[in-house]
Amino acid sequence: MSENKETPERRRERLRQEELKRNPTGNMNDAFNKDNSGFLVDLVGSLGWKGTGILILVIIIGLIITSFFFK
Repeated sequence: MSENKETPERRRERLRQEELKRNPTGNMNDAFNKDNSGFLVDLVGSLGWKGTGILILVIIIGLIITSFFFK
């Protein structure tokens, strides 16, 4: 990959930093009104497609195992 190209993760972080510079109190407002939906987006974005697939498999296997033990 070329050094001039920006990864999506770095672009999100750069845009977040620019927003904080423009509106420093907006972050406090977001913290009070956050619905935690960004957590999953950040997790999947940082894992990549292989990590996301492994996470989904682990969740499915966990659900299958718990369904056998807690009938």
